[in-house]
Amino acid sequence: MFQRILVAVDPSPARYSAVRLAAEMAESSGAEVRVLHVVASAASLATVVPLEDDTDAKAVLDEAVAILRDKGVKTEGVLVRGLTTQIATAISESAEEFSADLIVLSPHHRGSVEAFFNPRVSDAVAHAGRTALLLAPEEDTTA
Repeated sequence: MFQRILVAVDPSPARYSAVRLAAEMAESSGAEVRVLHVVASAASLATVVPLEDDTDAKAVLDEAVAILRDKGVKTEGVLVRGLTTQIATAISESAEEFSADLIVLSPHHRGSVEAFFNPRVSDAVAHAGRTALLLAPEEDTTA
């Protein structure tokens, strides 16, 4: 069973399903969890533009850590910075550094044209490393 789980979160509501799934996996196996949030920036020819405020990024991370700790899961949180093109690499590197044996992500669905020009982070993470990857299903918000 899994002993070290990395769950990567972003500001989207999809993070809740990833955190919930990581909590379930950790509770059933006694695993430790690292919550990772990459504070993304976009680069143009002349400048780098932050896409998220530091306070908001810290709040996203702290909320996920609190959810896991409230369930009795041994958890740590890590913020890293990177360009949007570096998010998958940051996740893979953090998983390796943490010696994770599972990465939990929430997939973001895009059209095929957009995905061609801007590959999904989950696809890039799956191809970047040797760690098992679990994509958390989107929660049904229509109920």
